[in-house]
Amino acid sequence: MYKKINSKGILFWVTGLSGAGKSTYAKLLKPLVSKKFGPTILLSGEDLRKIFGLKGYSFSERKNVVKKYCSFLKFITDQKINVVFSVIGMMEDIRKNNRKIFKNYVEIYIKVNLKKLKRKNKKNLYSGNRKNVVGMDIKPDLPKKPTITFVNNYKKNKSEQAKKIYLKILKKYKFKD
Repeated sequence: MYKKINSKGILFWVTGLSGAGKSTYAKLLKPLVSKKFGPTILLSGEDLRKIFGLKGYSFSERKNVVKKYCSFLKFITDQKINVVFSVIGMMEDIRKNNRKIFKNYVEIYIKVNLKKLKRKNKKNLYSGNRKNVVGMDIKPDLPKKPTITFVNNYKKNKSEQAKKIYLKILKKYKFKD
């Protein structure tokens, strides 16, 4: 059984650099969150960019896009629906605003070693002369006080690691599994 907190949906803001594993862990967290906290949808910044035809990757364009995401996510959580949302969203003023506007906000930071991430280069973003890449020519504004920090070393079982993140969420809300 789940418990609604303050009768609003919960926003699980899964953040980190591109290739850190945000979408992977968000997908693994979604069924766990849904079972415990009720109706939950899974979204990503990439999905919303495609759905709404959002363009632009400079810092200011990214910031405007993320503000639109937040408005949309607020609309959903106000209807008592939880959202597991994976996004780079590396802007402290956005995260600070999220803490104000979302009654139930869980920030999950997927931390990675930048050198390993660049070597892995899963999405071919960290090589060549690419522009507007957070972690390369756009300095990331790393979370100062996320609810949960998870270090992805790419070696451990992802399902087991997602379960650990989930257990940290339960501990924060003082729930038992």
